[in-house]
Amino acid sequence: MPPSIDRRKFLLVSALASVTAACGSERPRRPSAASAVPLSRTDSPAALPLHDDVPMIANGLSPETGGTLKLLNYAEYISPDVVKKFGKEHGVEVEITTFITQEEAIAKLRTAGASFDVWFPTPDVIGKAAVGKLLLPLNKTYLGNLGNAWPQLQSPFYDEGARYSVPYNAYTTGIGYRADKVKDVTGYDLLWNPAYKGKAYLIDDPREALALAMLKNGSLEINTEDPAKIAQAGTWLTELVDLMNIKLGIVAYQYVPEGQATVHHCWSGDMINAQSYLPKGVEADVLGYWYPGDTTGVVGTDSMAIPRTATKPVLAHMLLNHLLDNGVGQENFSYTGYQPALTAITPEKMVTDEFVTEQLKSAIVTPDVYARSQQIFQITPAAEALWNDSWAKFKAGQ
Repeated sequence: MPPSIDRRKFLLVSALASVTAACGSERPRRPSAASAVPLSRTDSPAALPLHDDVPMIANGLSPETGGTLKLLNYAEYISPDVVKKFGKEHGVEVEITTFITQEEAIAKLRTAGASFDVWFPTPDVIGKAAVGKLLLPLNKTYLGNLGNAWPQLQSPFYDEGARYSVPYNAYTTGIGYRADKVKDVTGYDLLWNPAYKGKAYLIDDPREALALAMLKNGSLEINTEDPAKIAQAGTWLTELVDLMNIKLGIVAYQYVPEGQATVHHCWSGDMINAQSYLPKGVEADVLGYWYPGDTTGVVGTDSMAIPRTATKPVLAHMLLNHLLDNGVGQENFSYTGYQPALTAITPEKMVTDEFVTEQLKSAIVTPDVYARSQQIFQITPAAEALWNDSWAKFKAGQ
């Protein structure tokens, strides 16, 4: 797998420079929704509104040819070879405009005169974009490969009926570690084990880190808006300052293979990418990834959508369908390190195909893992401020 800039690393590195001290390293990929947009939950799906003045395209249209198919995506979050071959097949150039945050992406979509054919949003902003008439409803007759996606993402809770989006990649949040230095894998407790003092890292992200503290202590309320529970999570996290000399990081894919970190709170894709960062002569079986086998883990997904401004909407549908193809999805996975949410991508197949070692099989997400895990949802702006305040207090005490 070639080295690449993990899109979460790129996003977070770029965001850190502009974050205020009061908010800590606030992650921009989960911006608060406007009050008019319902906060969708797994047990309360959101059927997003359709608009008479934004109709879906008709059935049976031929794809547009010539000119440029324009993508709006995170940097390094799609294989150049995949899009180049698609463009060549359909007689178009493919142009990728990048963004750092979803707020920036939405601003680009709203820019007068700008047009994009495919956008890669996170689930939390799809509702806002639909309510704001920024998206084109999808015509499923062009999306025959949607059946390759995980069943629960063919009609996801954040976009019931997949009116505006289809799934792209999936990831979990767990603990990456050096298997040659960690003999007893004790889950979240690894980050509270003094044996790894000075070599332990948290994801530099308020929602992920505070959620970790909650889950480690038996609380599943990782979207709570209760000030006392949010403050308690901060207190639990503060234990790590003296006990572990805890550090914050967003480059687990580099620190773990190089040995700078022995244990690192991280995303699953980081450990898959870490195989490309091992020093010469070091085998990939020194890398490990722990994710809980119960309900105390965090999972997430990214999506694909077609903006209302698309000038090639038929071809845009075809690209979405192309990326949902099992073979294309696996090829794209080999570049990004983040797996497509396709049922054909199984832990066993990825080991057999040598995408990952047996030691890293747990970094491959499955529909069952997705179903039983927790998700970090949108919360109200007032609650988000409480989470950021608790995070800022923790960082101030480091």
